[in-house]
Amino acid sequence: MDGTETRQRRPEELVLPHTLSTGRLPTVSGDGLLCVPESQRVASKPLGTELSRETTLSIGLQVTVPFMFAGLGLSWAGILLNYFQHWPVFVEIKDLLTLVPPLVGLKGNLEMTLASRLSTALHCPVNMFEPVLWEQDGGLLIIANPGKSYSSQILINCTTRTVFWTSARKQAVRREANTGQIDDPRDQHRVISSNLALIQVQATVVGLLAAVAALLLGAVSRGELDFAKMELLCASSVITAFLAAFALGILMVCIVIGARKFGVNPDNIATPIAASLGDLITLSILAFISSFFYKHKDSRYLTPLVSIGFMALTPVWVLIAKQNPPTMKILKSGWFPIILAMMISSFGGLILNKTISKEQYKGMAVFTPIICGVGGNLVAIQTSRISTYLHMWSTPGVLPLWMKKFWPNPCSTFCTSEINSMSARVLLFLVIPGHLIFFIIIYMVEGHAVPNSKTFVVFYLLAGLIQVTILLYLAEVMARLMWHQALDPDNHCIPYLTGLGDLLGTGLLALCFLISWLLRSKAELDGISEPVSGPL
Repeated sequence: MDGTETRQRRPEELVLPHTLSTGRLPTVSGDGLLCVPESQRVASKPLGTELSRETTLSIGLQVTVPFMFAGLGLSWAGILLNYFQHWPVFVEIKDLLTLVPPLVGLKGNLEMTLASRLSTALHCPVNMFEPVLWEQDGGLLIIANPGKSYSSQILINCTTRTVFWTSARKQAVRREANTGQIDDPRDQHRVISSNLALIQVQATVVGLLAAVAALLLGAVSRGELDFAKMELLCASSVITAFLAAFALGILMVCIVIGARKFGVNPDNIATPIAASLGDLITLSILAFISSFFYKHKDSRYLTPLVSIGFMALTPVWVLIAKQNPPTMKILKSGWFPIILAMMISSFGGLILNKTISKEQYKGMAVFTPIICGVGGNLVAIQTSRISTYLHMWSTPGVLPLWMKKFWPNPCSTFCTSEINSMSARVLLFLVIPGHLIFFIIIYMVEGHAVPNSKTFVVFYLLAGLIQVTILLYLAEVMARLMWHQALDPDNHCIPYLTGLGDLLGTGLLALCFLISWLLRSKAELDGISEPVSGPL
């Protein structure tokens, strides 16, 4: 090894040339040689994993169906929001509309993050030999296996088939929730229950903070703080976040485990399904809970007691979460991403609140869940895949050589043969046809409530494409930055990106309505009104 240069190989290029023991590591002899028993030897196979074996077609087939299913759910969520905005509680308490993006965005902060952690856990089990290989001149290979409790390196002489154990030092390091414990029936209940308890704690706290943020943003924009509506807003937000997180958390666990049994990559399907049902469930719960409290607003102690009761359950969830040390670590250090993401989404909610009742933004309520949901959905898929990829081929704090740049060329993000670039292209290609199909569905159901000019359709599709392009590139950048800091992208990237997706989506959508209205007004002033037509 002295004086030789090592070069890290891409995972798809790697093939183990000879047999290698995958059982218990034998004892090192005095001269450093390992004598691998014949009973422990297995036939060599390519070290390409499920991810590296995926093709553009396989990714597209696995993603498209859940994505379209998610789009249908988002379309119905938009129709529901357009219906709910006329309810008395939404008309009188405008800050409820500010709550919609951050509460709906909790599926990105909590459920998508949970699904991503479990998906990564399934790809990276403890008892699998998932090495990172380095090639060295002279026919030697170094295999570093960071996925075990024992961090080790093995030298293999490809000519003589001699195996050297070069270092073996015990490390009590485990990769947060990505330890493969979900495959072990003995630990499955503990891991799942602790993760569900974790998101209940996060949902309760973030739900309360979202209500406070909505009140403060409303106070800043109006110049006054309405204390009379504060209790209703806080109670509605806390209960909605709690119930939605519980229902979607159980759903995510079932989907990830079911996908594993059917041989489907959970990274491709879990987050779209969370997006499809998350908006529907969250919006429905928020509307009915807030309406219930509005009808019983004369009951002075109802909303405070309900809020205090749900907050009092928090220590119980903390005790359950403490069963799993990696989950407890997330509970201690994972607050900043979800709180910051909630604040970012709240600004998107403020845009929705200020535009939804104006004539030139007619239809804003219908399209907001769609454009925000599609962007968050696609970027969550990509982030989950990148995170799984890094867990499989590297160790936290160390980026693979081909991912050393923190700010990669956008062409390398979308135009290379890398597996992450392939998936980014597939997701980007879904944007235009997906939004077009969802627009047609909305137009068929709510034709009178949406703009029907070709100008608006063009700007709407362009806004969706810009939003997803920005998010997919930032997913690559943030995953690298977080991994370099030894932070798990599953927990630290998805909340930021989905929150940013809400803000970008709401802002770009409002801009589409404004530009379309300005062009239409100009055409009417010039006496050349654009003929009314369908979406195509």
